[in-house]
Amino acid sequence: MNRRRRTAVAGVLLALTGLLAGCSPSSAAAPPRAQAARTPLDQALHDLLPGDLRASGTLRVGTDASYAPASSFAQDGRTIVGFEPDLLAAVGRVLGIDVELVPLPFDGLLDDVQTYRIDIAMSAITDTPERQATADFVNYFSAGTSIVVRRGNPEGVLELRDLCGSTVALERGTVQVDLVARVQSRCGDRPVVVHRLPDNAQALLELRTGRAVAVLSDYPPAAELANGVRTRAYFQLAADTQYEPGLYGAAVAKDRPRLRDAVHAAFERLMASGEYDRILRHWEVEQGAVNRPSINAAATA
Repeated sequence: MNRRRRTAVAGVLLALTGLLAGCSPSSAAAPPRAQAARTPLDQALHDLLPGDLRASGTLRVGTDASYAPASSFAQDGRTIVGFEPDLLAAVGRVLGIDVELVPLPFDGLLDDVQTYRIDIAMSAITDTPERQATADFVNYFSAGTSIVVRRGNPEGVLELRDLCGSTVALERGTVQVDLVARVQSRCGDRPVVVHRLPDNAQALLELRTGRAVAVLSDYPPAAELANGVRTRAYFQLAADTQYEPGLYGAAVAKDRPRLRDAVHAAFERLMASGEYDRILRHWEVEQGAVNRPSINAAATA
């Protein structure tokens, strides 16, 4: 690829990233957030935190900020917004600790938790038995996979088997990569060609520029693309189907049970106070609400 083409592609990617950042309820056109009582500090939960976190006063949370409305960069290109940052801010208030969001590639988040580069990974991570081998998960949301296509659905994709013989773009390390791998057995001599990209924005760039016929992502980001003011002219859902619904989990190193239990209890406080529901309603993702938080519940989801 020559330099002129690289520059052009980079410009398209930046433009698409800007579109994605502006399609959430955090944009200037969004209605103001309703004023409501905030869940207060729970001193017992603060005391439950590991000593190093109480001493530092900061909880470092890794996220891939390319997945609105879960988390994405705001129009200023620096602030990370979404229902997950709002939930984390509330969790931090209950625990009496500041929350620092650290933008990182999705496919390295669990390694970053294991090596203590971050304290928690919270980035629309679906809890699975395989992932539980490396981290514990505090479950706080539910979503399945949807198929995103170009507006007008020119290739007529309606379900997973329609992807056979075509190219799909996927974010590396996601459960969608595994889902498509299972679909391959139904494709015979017309396998799905899979392009694995570093983040969701680059996968969507492949779709918009015709290098892929579909992107698979969790339902909330897919619905945001189909309905967002700045993106609905380019993308739509292939259908309303959600494949293999699962639980999102905040990932914590297995040797930090006090942190896991404190985060779990903080989510219990948020759900009991109603603040959890208010945050999800603000971001229009209340369909993914769970009745109570859980730990490592993938096997029973």
